Amino acid sequence: MFRHLMMFALLLLLAACQSTQVQRDFDPQRDFSAYRAWSWKEPALQYRPDDPRIKSDLTEQRIRSAVSEQLDQRGLRPAASGTQPDVLVQAWFIVDQRSQQYTTASMGAWGSPWHGFWGGPMYNDTRTIHYQVGTLQVDFYDAKDGKLVWRGSAEQVLRDNPGGPKERTDMYRETVNKVLSQYPPQ
Repeated sequence: MFRHLMMFALLLLLAACQSTQVQRDFDPQRDFSAYRAWSWKEPALQYRPDDPRIKSDLTEQRIRSAVSEQLDQRGLRPAASGTQPDVLVQAWFIVDQRSQQYTTASMGAWGSPWHGFWGGPMYNDTRTIHYQVGTLQVDFYDAKDGKLVWRGSAEQVLRDNPGGPKERTDMYRETVNKVLSQYPPQ
């Protein structure tokens, strides 16, 4: 029974790990209200590792579309052909392999609270869980000087089965929305 309770607690812990962790950094000396037009900094999307199971035209299309939609909602428009953008945008999709060990201990005991308990053998159970963590990072570079002015990223545990095309598209939209929710900086 105790083992089942510990496994339930472990599952709750893993579920908590699936929440998206969002981070950002920016240059406080920049006037972000001056950035109105944007363009992709090629390559628009980079992958780490460069693995064909991760890297695909479909993934790039979904991420580019999600970034474009979110930038449009924040008042940034694609630079007109032949004009200089104010900001260049580049995205990264990074997948890391991670593992975590959990040890549970249980001890048998006999007796009663009135007459004392007698100890039994102690059992330790150590389990290693392997999982993948995906990070989507979006960088903004000032087009005039080429310096990084804003960076946002979201990290979350990747599911074994990411679903079909619609679920994947929705996942990228949601993640990009979380990343860019902190742009422009206040």
